[in-house]
Amino acid sequence: MKGYDFTPEYLTKDGKPWFPVMGEIHYSRYPAEYWKESLCKMKAGGVDVVSAYVIWIHHEEIEGEYDFSGSRNLKDFVQAVKDCGLKMILRIGPWCHGEVRNGGFPDWLLHKDFESRTNDEAYFSCVEKWYSKIQEQVADFLCTEDDSSNVIIGVQIENEYGHCGGLWGEEGELHMRRLTEIARKCGFNVPLFTATGWGGAVTGGLLPVMGGYCDAPWDPRTVEIEPSGNYIFTHERNDHNIGSDHGFGAGITFDMSLFPYLTAELGGGLQMTEHRRTVASASDIGAMSLVKLGSGVNLLGYYMYHGGTNPEGKLTTLQESKATGSPNDLPEKSYDFRAPVREYGQISDTLRELKLLTYFVHDYNDEICASKAFIPEDNPLKPADLSGMRYSFRSNGKSGWLFVNNYVRRHSMAPHADVTVAVPENLCGGKITFEKLDIKDRDYFFLPFNMKCGADLIKTAKVSPFCKIADGAVFYARDGETDFSDLFDFADAGGKNEETGRNILVLSRKDALNAWKTASGGLLITEGALIQDASGKDVLISRSSENSSFQVWPPLSEVPAGFVFKGTVSKNLYPQGRDFQFAVYEPKEDSCSCQKECSVNVSELSEKDGCRMYRIDAESAMALLKGKKSGSLLSDCFLRFFYEGNHARLYAAVDGERRLIADNFFSGIEYPWEIGLKRFAGLDADFSALELEIDALSEKDRIYFEKTPPFVQGKCCQLKSFDLEYEFIRVLNP
Repeated sequence: MKGYDFTPEYLTKDGKPWFPVMGEIHYSRYPAEYWKESLCKMKAGGVDVVSAYVIWIHHEEIEGEYDFSGSRNLKDFVQAVKDCGLKMILRIGPWCHGEVRNGGFPDWLLHKDFESRTNDEAYFSCVEKWYSKIQEQVADFLCTEDDSSNVIIGVQIENEYGHCGGLWGEEGELHMRRLTEIARKCGFNVPLFTATGWGGAVTGGLLPVMGGYCDAPWDPRTVEIEPSGNYIFTHERNDHNIGSDHGFGAGITFDMSLFPYLTAELGGGLQMTEHRRTVASASDIGAMSLVKLGSGVNLLGYYMYHGGTNPEGKLTTLQESKATGSPNDLPEKSYDFRAPVREYGQISDTLRELKLLTYFVHDYNDEICASKAFIPEDNPLKPADLSGMRYSFRSNGKSGWLFVNNYVRRHSMAPHADVTVAVPENLCGGKITFEKLDIKDRDYFFLPFNMKCGADLIKTAKVSPFCKIADGAVFYARDGETDFSDLFDFADAGGKNEETGRNILVLSRKDALNAWKTASGGLLITEGALIQDASGKDVLISRSSENSSFQVWPPLSEVPAGFVFKGTVSKNLYPQGRDFQFAVYEPKEDSCSCQKECSVNVSELSEKDGCRMYRIDAESAMALLKGKKSGSLLSDCFLRFFYEGNHARLYAAVDGERRLIADNFFSGIEYPWEIGLKRFAGLDADFSALELEIDALSEKDRIYFEKTPPFVQGKCCQLKSFDLEYEFIRVLNP
């Protein structure tokens, strides 16, 4: 059986269980020349399905004038997805939200003599024209129900319909069915049709996908809000009703027994709003993701996985704003989202954190899909309960995993010392207990039971599975673990080899965060990052010569250009495990000398009403980027501003006009505003005379900050410091 489908438990690919990881990127919010680079970064993080909105106002801002050029070239983007070996779910709207002006609708559509998002035939006629234009762009890339070889495996219809606008009840269901009918008529005959299902949204019988965010920057309040329900193990799929008094399944419009538990909008970060400056950390996202996995999710889908920048509008700026009737004000340009891959392509700590789960679900795909979630009744039901122990199991009836979460964003949790957890016999076929677990505040982890590992059967383990290599397995220890001699309880000794030890590698959690799979199936550890480019070559990305060193198993057949071999080191924390000798490579001293060639100079121009203006001279950095030769190690220069204030904006004189090229909402001095300069190398601008504008933040401003800014006489507005960092790329196996 070929193609993509689903059962009530999981997705299928060619008739087999399939657990994918999905990540959202908006092509029209990112420069086309860097699409492949970014898609390869997403793939390195474990993403195998790309999701993307086709944002109507980005393509038809003026009625009848379609723009599919440059970063708006949908056809070229899908080709890039194909070239990078990824699959895709296209979100065709027509309404998307996405923090876009009018939720993505062009202004002209809202000036028609009908109401949008209703069952008016005139509205459907406009949608059909739009769907047809999208289909023209992607016609060559659509999978069919019987053929899984092409790129676009699914289409999402509308977004949050009946939850954020639109119709409810049978009228809403009719609307969704009609949009699906129009999409099929236009040629979208793909295997999977999805619809968002949270908050009372209607789905029209389509495959529902759910969401969950660790905070709510759209919440109108400017105070600390309640603990998120997304840190509680629950069979409830609806984000807004977890632990509520409405009852299980309230606000769900579909029969949950007929569909697998899939997510399309786990927050990969949080977008800054004018009134709430929330900052999502890697642990915030990692703990939430672990809870979803332990609650039975069989698709980890992230919104956003890659940040971006709003494109230039022909008539207006294109961000969501209160001036257009939306509930929030957002930056005019920045859509960074603090995503795993950020606005300028930076690989963040969140990507590393999620990799601990994405590697696992890929390598244990069949076992996870075959397992069901069991959530003990003594789990807390209310998100505000910070003392009860939060845990669950996933099992196929014989083997599985214990999931534990003692992490809630912005809150302290009661510790649980010397805990014994018994696995219910119907989940393991016998008597299994995890003994003497020491669960601290901010801990979150999962542990296997009855896990097959080569010739071994692991009854229980005190370390988490990470991935598979060769005929062995890689695990990682929890932070604070000190006794590595007693990590595993084996049901038998079938895999023990007196000469080489068990084929098990246990890494520290830090090493696991820094571990990446190589193109040949090995494991490379670096403080930089490793991706495979579109041709399949290993590419090391680093911020400085200091974090360009790496350790790799097995050793490379040749020493890469620009590196020296420094010997080997054993990385295995498990004394009875095989002695995995990682080869150590360090860069040559002269391989990254460009730091000496350029600098950034800043001078204050003026101060008025607390607003400060600075002149930025980044000409030498831009000259370095513009003068890059083929094969250059230099990839980008990142200009970082450590400032205090409300907003910061960077202007350049382009074609004789002062143009806003980047902006930022202040969230704290500890979060510098970082701007990748390479995307501006093509601008005909004077980079010796950029202007940085910082406007004042007042104590009277009604804005929520996670940490109170340092006000002086009721205000703050200054550039504290700045620096320039360099990004280098090295092909390890040319």
